[in-house]
Amino acid sequence: MIRPLPPENRGPVALRDVEVRVLAVPEALVTVRTVAGDLAARAEFPLDTVDDLKLAVDEACTCLADIARPDTRLTGTFSVDEDGITMTVSVSTLGPISLPTDTFAWRVLTVLADDVRVLAEAPTEPGGAHRLALRMTLDRPALVPRGDTGIADDAEELAAVASFPARPGAPAP
Repeated sequence: MIRPLPPENRGPVALRDVEVRVLAVPEALVTVRTVAGDLAARAEFPLDTVDDLKLAVDEACTCLADIARPDTRLTGTFSVDEDGITMTVSVSTLGPISLPTDTFAWRVLTVLADDVRVLAEAPTEPGGAHRLALRMTLDRPALVPRGDTGIADDAEELAAVASFPARPGAPAP
């Protein structure tokens, strides 16, 4: 579900919320990963950040799919704004379950995301389903001013290119 803002409020990275629901089975999780990558790419995140997000989404979805009730849906909610992207993935579980934080998957999540939280919700009615969620935030990397990157300015680059020797047989500049 996409809830766009009115056209006059849209900018290059206007706020976008997207919700995806898939069966909590491994073969369906690629859809959530694809949506995450597309949203980050369209919001002009650096390619490294897009890849980090996709890998983190894979880990989060796999962790939750492993503990989900049979035949339940995994829900992924994405919120994209100028500061970053936040994703919440949740499933219904058979009972009060917590995610272990001493696993390789947890380590991957905490390395790739800037903030990771586990959220649990008890049923509101007797016999209802428990809900467990992972919320991750990836901040938009700060842009480095051109002079601070070690890359030469345009005039220096042009001078360097002009000083290259001509190809054999090509006229001199």
